[in-house]
Amino acid sequence: MNPDLPLARRAAEEAASAAESVISEFVQKGNWSVTLKQDTSPVTEVDVASERCIKEILTKALPQAAFFGEETGRAAGVGESNCRWLVDPIDGTKSFIRGMRYFSTQIALEVENELVIGVSNAQGYGERLVAVKGEGVWLNGNPVQCSPVTEIKDAFLSSGNLTALASDTRSWQGYGDIVRQARRVRGYGDFCHYHQLCCGQTDLIIESDVNILDIAALTVGVREAGGIITDLEGKAIDEHTTSVLAACTEALHAEALSMLADFAHRRQGGC
Repeated sequence: MNPDLPLARRAAEEAASAAESVISEFVQKGNWSVTLKQDTSPVTEVDVASERCIKEILTKALPQAAFFGEETGRAAGVGESNCRWLVDPIDGTKSFIRGMRYFSTQIALEVENELVIGVSNAQGYGERLVAVKGEGVWLNGNPVQCSPVTEIKDAFLSSGNLTALASDTRSWQGYGDIVRQARRVRGYGDFCHYHQLCCGQTDLIIESDVNILDIAALTVGVREAGGIITDLEGKAIDEHTTSVLAACTEALHAEALSMLADFAHRRQGGC
């Protein structure tokens, strides 16, 4: 049985607002602990507290839904379920620790392995992106859409994490070709350039070091804004995705994908 999507959307927005309050309280106090995970990425007590708050609201609204959180891990829903919440309470923890506003709360709902609801709440930036499959995407309550740009020479490019891409010489050369041809190049990163893409401000996004919790909610937003989002090999976004190629149009995506073809070739064991 499919979940009540209007109910799920309300719960996701309520959870985002509740997490915002938790985060704001910690920020006002100005003192919290920071530890390192096994992968050496930082986690604060703010991350954990906000995720627990989110989880409580979401599981109460849809007890049948499973839960997958960045900090508290995986939990099964009540009974048999075809849906799952995907949550990152503070995406951009490194920025958050340094007092920067480039962090956000990411909440997505997946039904039968398809992302159907996304809420990206960037409280320090004053932006909330809400997307529902088949219904549209809104930034601060206003409908938005991607730009009509179809060629790299006209495109605004933004890049995020690029470590894996930079580790392969030929792939890096392909990225360099895109940089040389793009009309404008910036690196906004995290939620920011996805919000821009959905609003027609950025046209192309390239990242090579992400996980599904970073991008699940944003994926719904990009699709509902008329854009296309895959990994750097052109594969569909799923739980194992570690890279992103997102564009405002299919034509722009295809051009960029062709220029990055070496990345896919190397990842698949080519020489």
